Amino acid sequence: PISEHNDLAWKSTRPGMMHGCGHDGHTATLLAAARLIADDADFDGTLHLIFQPAEEGAGGAVQMIADGLFERFPCDAVYAFHNMPGIEAGRFVFRNGPAMASSDYVSIRLKGVGGHGAMPHETVDPLVAAASVVMALQTVVARNVDPLQAAVVTVGVLQAGQVNNVIPDEARLELSVRALDPKVRQQLKARIIELVQSQAASYRVQAKIDWRDGYAVLVNSAAETQLAADVATALFGPQRVERDGPPCMASEDFAFMLNAVPGSYFFIGNGSPGTAGACSVHNPGYDFNDALIAPGAAFWRALVTRYLVA
Repeated sequence: PISEHNDLAWKSTRPGMMHGCGHDGHTATLLAAARLIADDADFDGTLHLIFQPAEEGAGGAVQMIADGLFERFPCDAVYAFHNMPGIEAGRFVFRNGPAMASSDYVSIRLKGVGGHGAMPHETVDPLVAAASVVMALQTVVARNVDPLQAAVVTVGVLQAGQVNNVIPDEARLELSVRALDPKVRQQLKARIIELVQSQAASYRVQAKIDWRDGYAVLVNSAAETQLAADVATALFGPQRVERDGPPCMASEDFAFMLNAVPGSYFFIGNGSPGTAGACSVHNPGYDFNDALIAPGAAFWRALVTRYLVA
């Protein structure tokens, strides 16, 4: 749900909606790969091309798996890629092990007693409690998580009150919680719940916490990741391949497919800093770099012929 600011021939024609992450380009790349593989690939085995809906938020991978994806279409390995703005166009970036973070949604409601701003002693102020909760949450990662582990606790929403002379009876916070390790993920959950409840009690407000588990940690398997990196290196040369790229604290529901089947999720650069392709995803100015389609499709063809040797 973004209003596109680009002035391009393929600009979205629907106000307030755009392909702001490149999934149209990913789909085009897989379609191109399908044509290449059908016309010019020598392999012995069965290949399934997965066009997954609803990656953003809805978790389409979960629904496909629940509908019997891997029972109906068995796979020994699964692969996927995502374009990455800020990286040289066409550069392949791989990473073994945890590569993308889990993502959980948390809604917190603090219930107090509202009243006149001139008579705060007659109220139980949830706004002050909310401010204290926000500050206390900053210590969760800094003082509870191993410094060698990655974690994020972001308060993206704080809503309370409407006018300056009325103390509201309720405040609401919304959090995004991310980790690269399942144990850290559970540690964050336990500590946040404990902290919110204790902070609320200290201000005499009632806390209601709605915790919704989101995407899992995306963990690439070693053998499949090495094979993909080897294929990219053979095809494009070592100068266009990064074998040990940094982890990303964004999330991806392909993680659920990797929980079911070994495989690897990697990135292809969308454009270096200073180029049009460097504009971040989920930004009104984002544009998928069509120059990625040909090398992406060529990579898929090469991976198929390497994995399913005739």
